[in-house]
Amino acid sequence: MTPVAVMVGANRIVPAAGIIHPLGNTDLSAEDEKALRRRIVEKALQALQTEVTRPTVFTGGETPRA
Repeated sequence: MTPVAVMVGANRIVPAAGIIHPLGNTDLSAEDEKALRRRIVEKALQALQTEVTRPTVFTGGETPRA
């Protein structure tokens, strides 16, 4: 879904786990799924605090890429 978000001009893009379960993964244990959700939400919070001028993808712990 990241290419679609870029194509429609979303300013801040935080890739998630998937289309059906964007904030989770039913194949994980409850504990691992909670950790996954926390990582996604932390990335989203980082994205909201970052000044951007064009579509920017926030992935992992590295610097966001425009």
